[in-house]
Amino acid sequence: MSKNWFLPETPDVMATLHQQAEVTIKGMEAFAQWASGLPEQSSAIREAEHEADTVRRELAQQLRIAFTTPVDQEDLFTLSERLDSIINAAKNVVREAELLEFAPTSVTADMANEAVQGVKHIATAFAALIKDPDEATKEADAATKSGRHMEKRYSTAMRETASEPDLRTAVIMREHFRQCLAIGERIELVADRIWYSVVKEQ
Repeated sequence: MSKNWFLPETPDVMATLHQQAEVTIKGMEAFAQWASGLPEQSSAIREAEHEADTVRRELAQQLRIAFTTPVDQEDLFTLSERLDSIINAAKNVVREAELLEFAPTSVTADMANEAVQGVKHIATAFAALIKDPDEATKEADAATKSGRHMEKRYSTAMRETASEPDLRTAVIMREHFRQCLAIGERIELVADRIWYSVVKEQ
């Protein structure tokens, strides 16, 4: 019988969190392609969302059995949960647009591209959380800036919808842009939690 049978398990939770971030990047890149006029990418977004859910469940199981983790377990769970909400929000944008037969606009594309950059900054921050907290917070700030850029684009777009002559179209456009903005808000929430995690560990 192995002498190590009684040792607590030490799953690589950080690797799993980073895997979730990579899947999210893949899904958000598909979202950006969809927003740029490639409707067939909607299936890739849904596939990535399902894959991200699977990885998130794996992380939750690892947190249950891990004796110790390099980052507080609650922070890891919250980071994973908030990251998951980003791709969920993107999937919702696509679903609503398809239901309403609304084609994404240049505004959608601009906001989607910012979202991709924001998620990439988050992934880099995750990779630096343990060894380089300063780099992690720097990347979190960069992710926040992506979210703020989305806010500015949203504000401009909302003013532009005021000149839309068809009321129904204007309403649909405003709701569509609001849903895109929700992606940026979720990116900022992940960035905030990265900062919180770093501060708590110091």
